[in-house]
Amino acid sequence: MTGSTIGVLVVIILYLIMMLAIGYYYSRNNKNSDDFYLGGRSLGSFVTAMSAEASDMSSWLLMGLPGLALASGIAEPFWTALGLGIGTYLNWLIVAKKLRRYSAETKSITLPDFFSNRFDSKALVGLAAVIIVIFFIPYTASGFSACGKLFSSLFGVGYIPAMIFSAIFIVAYTSLGGFLAASTTDLIQSIFMSIALIIVLFFGVSLAGGLDTAMANAKAEEWMLSLTNCLSGGEVKPYGFLTIVSTLAWGLGYFGMPHILLRFMASKNEEQIKTCKRIATVWVFISMAVAVFIGVIGYTVYTNGSLDGVVTADSFDSERILIYLASIIKDCGFIAMIFAGIILSGIFACTMSTADSQLLAASSSVSENIMGDIFGIKLSEKQTILAARVTVIVIALIALVIAWNPDSNVFRIVSFAWAGFGAAFGPLMLVSLFWRRANKYGAVTGLVAGGIMVFVWKFVIRVQFAGTILDIYELLPAFIISLAVIVVVSLLTPEPDKKLTDTYDKVNKALGK
Repeated sequence: MTGSTIGVLVVIILYLIMMLAIGYYYSRNNKNSDDFYLGGRSLGSFVTAMSAEASDMSSWLLMGLPGLALASGIAEPFWTALGLGIGTYLNWLIVAKKLRRYSAETKSITLPDFFSNRFDSKALVGLAAVIIVIFFIPYTASGFSACGKLFSSLFGVGYIPAMIFSAIFIVAYTSLGGFLAASTTDLIQSIFMSIALIIVLFFGVSLAGGLDTAMANAKAEEWMLSLTNCLSGGEVKPYGFLTIVSTLAWGLGYFGMPHILLRFMASKNEEQIKTCKRIATVWVFISMAVAVFIGVIGYTVYTNGSLDGVVTADSFDSERILIYLASIIKDCGFIAMIFAGIILSGIFACTMSTADSQLLAASSSVSENIMGDIFGIKLSEKQTILAARVTVIVIALIALVIAWNPDSNVFRIVSFAWAGFGAAFGPLMLVSLFWRRANKYGAVTGLVAGGIMVFVWKFVIRVQFAGTILDIYELLPAFIISLAVIVVVSLLTPEPDKKLTDTYDKVNKALGK
């Protein structure tokens, strides 16, 4: 191991120690399950905003998105990023404030709690909790996979031990500190992610021979800077209107993301939401734009031979472009070595900031909703927190098994989990907050329809009708079907009880609507 590599390792270790210290500090503040899962609803505006977006921007921001742009051109990542940016803004605009008020009014501390209390349905608790576990496990696995790729590429260790070490570390500070630790570390991690993007952007432009050279080289390939063409199976294919719409539909997923919605529920008050919205939206648009552009620059750096001493053509992985660039930076002097350490810490940060939130949301669903609400296991506050920590470990172990394959694609794993949450919870969240007539029958059937349709569309319809009009991202059709089922079934069944509509009216009156 060279001196520069050791220096980078020192920077990363210092960063990891800081994360563990935060977990230990907040472990002393967890007196009950509300503290562990929602931090006592005490998050300030800046922490709320950046924690929500850092937990959203998983490893796909610094690995998946640049890698996709490098490998397939700008079309898919551009429309995906645009959809996510719009979805971020709309989620803060129409969901955050009302969910904060409604969840506090119904004393809900998990998303399944909220759905159950909103519709007075125990069935929703179990269904929502199971869906959270089903889709969060592969989502968490994608984070472990990204960490394994990071450390195996940088330090020459095996993928499996690198992935296991990363998982142990993430589980350690998440199970220690709970929600406040996850939220505070998310804030710090968002800063590392931002610095990493900026450093790589400027270094990549320099390595590519300047901005003009990078753009000219990219334009030489028709698909690279085209919003209507992409590379599929080695061939340039048109990115049609329906495909653009379905890719923009990534934004619909925000309405159903448990780890993001929990940040809304944990906010100190509704008044700070407007400030959170501005901070979050600006950061998301800028960070994703830079990530996509790094993929474009990475294409030039790869084709002009700048990476020849770092990676061979046979072993090149587009999703590791930031890692390759960091490997070059670390040998450019002491300051550059520190910058390389920050870049790699940033990649680790974007993975941890999502994985910790996912583990926390999944553990709360198991310990609070499945064990407590479904099986009726009565636990004390200390036992509940212990059960949550054990659940974090179990879920992490299952995620490790899924991520065992080093060739797993981070972007594709995330896209499937994102569709699952968006289609199952997104329509239900919107009707919960904005349709007084929605009832438990519509909620249950719509939840099931959305979750099942994601599997059916991805593994049956898209396979059978590949290359046709039906070969679109599964989130869009599943979202529409789930919403339609909720509306139709609610209208065909009895109106909700008066106590539920009274609570709905009370929340709207409190918000001045």
